[in-house]
Amino acid sequence: MKYSAQEVIQYVNEEDINFIRLVFCDVYGRQKSISIMPSELSRAFEYGIAFDASSVGGFGDEAHSDLFLRPDPETLAQIPWRPENGRAIRMFCTITKPNGEICEYDTRNILKKAIADANKSGVEFSFGSELEFYLFKLDEKGNPTKEPYDNASYMDMVPEDRCENIRREICLGMKMMGIHPESSHHEEGPGQNEIDFRYSDPLTAADDAMAFQVIVKTIARRNGLYADFSPKPIADKAGNGLHINMSVKNDNNHILLPQMLAGIMEYIQELTVFLNPVKESYLRFGQSKAPKYISWSGENRSQLIRIPAASGEYRRAELRSPDPTTNPYLAYALLIYAGLYGIENKLDLPPAAEINFFKADKTTARQYKELPDTLEEAKALAQKSEFIKKHLPESIINIYCK
Repeated sequence: MKYSAQEVIQYVNEEDINFIRLVFCDVYGRQKSISIMPSELSRAFEYGIAFDASSVGGFGDEAHSDLFLRPDPETLAQIPWRPENGRAIRMFCTITKPNGEICEYDTRNILKKAIADANKSGVEFSFGSELEFYLFKLDEKGNPTKEPYDNASYMDMVPEDRCENIRREICLGMKMMGIHPESSHHEEGPGQNEIDFRYSDPLTAADDAMAFQVIVKTIARRNGLYADFSPKPIADKAGNGLHINMSVKNDNNHILLPQMLAGIMEYIQELTVFLNPVKESYLRFGQSKAPKYISWSGENRSQLIRIPAASGEYRRAELRSPDPTTNPYLAYALLIYAGLYGIENKLDLPPAAEINFFKADKTTARQYKELPDTLEEAKALAQKSEFIKKHLPESIINIYCK
């Protein structure tokens, strides 16, 4: 259900809400928040709530430090781990300057613009996220260790899988916040998990991906554990991926998926620094089902893009290179623009690569382009990309590519 500002105010008054968390993120997708009292909610909707932008990485210096958070009433969700007395809600925010202009560092707004541009072209995208994470034990001081919560492997059950109850609690928390989990299971690594949730419009999908990480980290901590979303938490074990499921349609229900994928493959090297923004990201490529080569296929999990066996509304493509350190607002925006490029230029999708790249000889593998080997290479490709310059503010490009 989507609320108006007046309906949110009414809800807060009727449901004994005592705290309102206003959420935003920095350029890298790291979440930030400020809590306000119900008495300040009308002011937040009308004028915004000021914060010191100079203290948020990448948002500017002390000379231009005043920015405002304006809550989006449509993102209202109750925070499930708060007590009945002193209940709290959360809303995502638009970031504006004192004159009301939207801040260029508001990556959520960049995604909103990409969606609007797609709609102008008569194209509608849907996204779904699959995030992997490890659960580690804490030491006696409450600090994270690298000792996994269990030693189970892919889809193991109790008693080997000690994470099952944690995943169940996470799924229940998701449902209370309006996110619809579809499945959950133990992943390949010890203490590694995956929870998949229903695909939706790109903005909701990105909001849900952000909220999911907070839910997981909070519930893990409440159970005396630490949730790690980094790309390669354990050097010799499977890394954490953020697999992005994508579908596309237009007003005439034309089959646009191949053209969309062709556009993404065209620009994937230039997008990679935004999909994989930390050094650890590049340790994951080419190992444990994480792709290295720019290719696609059907059920083959060694590919960059996999098109699972499905039909009708469930037909989709899965991009397997991103990891959870990405800012989903930037990631989804750039994937929309790359997909639009393929659709508008009617690009042909190259032949499927029916190869297991994890077992292929070097001669065969060299026939395909590769993802960048290092963060520095990815930065260089993005910095000279006309495609990136067209769709992202120079200030954000400089932050990622410095």
